[in-house]
Amino acid sequence: RLIRRRTALFGLAVVAGVFLTALLAPALSPFDPLEQEIGQRLKDPGWQDAQGRVHWLGTDHLGRDILARIIYGSRIALLVGLSAVLISGVLGMAIGLLAGYFGGRVDDFFMRLADIQLAFPFILLAIAVIGVLGPSLRNIIIVIGVSSWVVYARVVRGEVLSIREREFVQAAIALGSLDRRILLRHVLPNAFTPWLVVATLDMARVIVIESALSFLGLGVQPPTPTWGGMLADGRVYLSTAWWLATFPGLAILITVLGINLFGDGLRDTLDPRLKV
Repeated sequence: RLIRRRTALFGLAVVAGVFLTALLAPALSPFDPLEQEIGQRLKDPGWQDAQGRVHWLGTDHLGRDILARIIYGSRIALLVGLSAVLISGVLGMAIGLLAGYFGGRVDDFFMRLADIQLAFPFILLAIAVIGVLGPSLRNIIIVIGVSSWVVYARVVRGEVLSIREREFVQAAIALGSLDRRILLRHVLPNAFTPWLVVATLDMARVIVIESALSFLGLGVQPPTPTWGGMLADGRVYLSTAWWLATFPGLAILITVLGINLFGDGLRDTLDPRLKV
């Protein structure tokens, strides 16, 4: 069913391409992303230097190669996306399992905590926390990861509320199985599919958030290349050097679009209630 969805295959190809680019960055990058050459600043895409090397996407205001910085910037985007989704996904999965299975006060406590979390605008909360802790790669991952567990918890909780009423779970309870065994052997495998779909789609959101924080100067600090930081550098030169902001913006657009298309196809493929 996934193969028959062309949009999902396109998204998968984009995601695989971005992962390979990040993995093989040293081999694919034509230049050092941190190398500065003021004499070559703001060169047009396709410009060739004295050594015959071509800057396919041009250079920035410090003479650094745009293509090399985009390639290495994919590493930061994927690292933040995967790490933050892993933290928030595991935390949300655990809370959703406990709240949905035990119910009562446990459910009320975690859901009211989720309501409080949702009451704060996420981007403002992230800016406030990073402003206190200081901008760094570790702090960005922790802030985004810890602040994004609510959607996972709510989705998993809804699935668990339905799963715990099914016959196989009731039979396990009647046979005297421990709650831990029931959660790990019976409930978790059936709640994993919607969690996986949410995690796939949430990764695109995390990449956009990381780019926004880097654009505001609260992300990974220069000279480390990030797509959001490149957008921030290029906004001053939009009228004179359009390529500084255009190509990093396209990298964000294509990556997020590919992840969303793949996530939609994954959802339609894994959900047995949807017919192709």
